[in-house]
Amino acid sequence: MGNSFGTLFRVTTFGESHGPGLGVVVDGCPPRLPLDTAPIQRELDRRRPGQSRLVSQRKEPDQVAILSGVHDGLTLGTPIAMVIMNQDARSKDYEEVARAYRPSHADFTYDAKYGIRAIAGGGRASARETAGRVAAGAIAQQLLATRGVSIVAWVDEVGGLAASVDELTVTREAVDVNDLRCPDTAAAPQLIERVERARKDGDSIGGVIRAIARGVPAGWGEPVFDKLEADLAKAMMSIPAVKGVENGSGFAGTRMSGSEHNDLFYRRDDGRIGTRTNRSGGIQGGISNGEPITLRIAFKPTATIMRPQDTVDPEGNSAVLQPKGRHDPCVLPRAVPIVEAMIALVLADHALRQHARGFIAP
Repeated sequence: MGNSFGTLFRVTTFGESHGPGLGVVVDGCPPRLPLDTAPIQRELDRRRPGQSRLVSQRKEPDQVAILSGVHDGLTLGTPIAMVIMNQDARSKDYEEVARAYRPSHADFTYDAKYGIRAIAGGGRASARETAGRVAAGAIAQQLLATRGVSIVAWVDEVGGLAASVDELTVTREAVDVNDLRCPDTAAAPQLIERVERARKDGDSIGGVIRAIARGVPAGWGEPVFDKLEADLAKAMMSIPAVKGVENGSGFAGTRMSGSEHNDLFYRRDDGRIGTRTNRSGGIQGGISNGEPITLRIAFKPTATIMRPQDTVDPEGNSAVLQPKGRHDPCVLPRAVPIVEAMIALVLADHALRQHARGFIAP
């Protein structure tokens, strides 16, 4: 239970951090979609560890193999299975973790739920599970591209230091210009230094990722319980280390009056209806309104740090734990493609759900 996501465009991930491999099954992708494997691998390369000193030094090529659902570059409409084999697992680094629970990690809660856990690498609770999501999200992005939808996410804040980025014009090329994936070239060195300081101190740091989806037409979303922002929030909150999500004005909107916050409608030059501002973040009443969809996602500091910390063993006895291994001092750089993938999965699912209605809004 809890390993699948989506309604019509549905994905199921499998595998543990230090198991033989991990992957994903995508069910519901329409047939005859031209599918290029290069973008799938490119997104996995953006997520993989070992890219720079700012992230985990685990060396995984994360080479994807498509096992089913594709023939001669076209999807068949049948389940698409993809697998990524683990090649640089070091389970011995987790011998210390076997005797005591890591603070703020999933060790205790997995024991409480299942009575057993894969100790090495955090098992299924590891962010390595997200490799399958990124592979599936790359397929969703190719589907969305046929409908004119594009998604860009970037690191916007680290440890309280904020960047300044124009969300309407930012590109993935600008995002990937540095190891942090912050397109503000003036602010990026300060944010990178903040991550470096945490790494050298054996500590970790959190921050904020912002994202925008452009080209989403009006009409996507399923009120009342499958509102578009509700599904996006669930998708973001399912990402390891995420502790908060905002759509549009978010919490800042609570400090405004209705007259200040309302997005006024007008008729565009092309005849379509638009809004002069976008504090709604592209969604009203749980349905996309044709404006860009905007999100802010808060990531906590990485739970595993290279410092001794007080904890307890499974019997509740006091213990001191200093983990070993390779860990991200800041999850944000590798989380950018994960955020993009999860947004794509939600939008692809709602695109198919709207198409199934057989209704095109005027």
